[in-house]
Amino acid sequence: MASVVDICNLALGHLGDTASLTSIDPPEGSAQAEHCARFYPIARDTLLEMHNWNFASRRVVPAQLTSTWPEWKYAYQVPSDIINMVSVLPPDAQDDYSTRWAPTDAPWTNYSPVVAAGRYVPQPYTMEVMADGTQVIYTNQKDAVLRYTQRVDDPTRFTPLFVLTLSWHLASMLAGPVIKGDMGQAEAKRCSAVMAAYLAQAESADANQRNIKPEHIVSWVSGR
Repeated sequence: MASVVDICNLALGHLGDTASLTSIDPPEGSAQAEHCARFYPIARDTLLEMHNWNFASRRVVPAQLTSTWPEWKYAYQVPSDIINMVSVLPPDAQDDYSTRWAPTDAPWTNYSPVVAAGRYVPQPYTMEVMADGTQVIYTNQKDAVLRYTQRVDDPTRFTPLFVLTLSWHLASMLAGPVIKGDMGQAEAKRCSAVMAAYLAQAESADANQRNIKPEHIVSWVSGR
């Protein structure tokens, strides 16, 4: 399993830098360690935001707040470790990964929430900020369960492809400070392109770890 320092050294290696860091928290004193300490959390969190990674997926029963807007029945507190909000679910939801297809001319497809074969699909919601700065999720779902992408600090939870993608993402951010000038900008673009290629592979591999069951729901069944 890769450590934070391993990922930073891998990123520096992509840039041709021969430094071998031993600590970025606290930074060991080198310029490279200072740069990594500054950019690593940004690279990690932005990469977590780009996809709903299985290793960062979490479900919680959130604290309920008072909804001050009549168009939404319920309000819930946003988890402090959230990166991406994925779905709001009823408490008895069995499989919110399921995809449901219906003819585009089916009249019931314009209504929300949609009942498909006796089960609710993920519910409508909006995430906003209250006057006092509290992040809140508004929804019409009672006793809601939230599924979201969590901020993951522990690199041992990362998959190998995520580690490789993160190292190139970090390298693209380090290129300017480490190499500087036009060469640094060109290297940043190269690293970003490599990162994008690995990201596609990482997303595909991650998606293959889910059991998605497409269901063809006809209108007369869903309307029951």
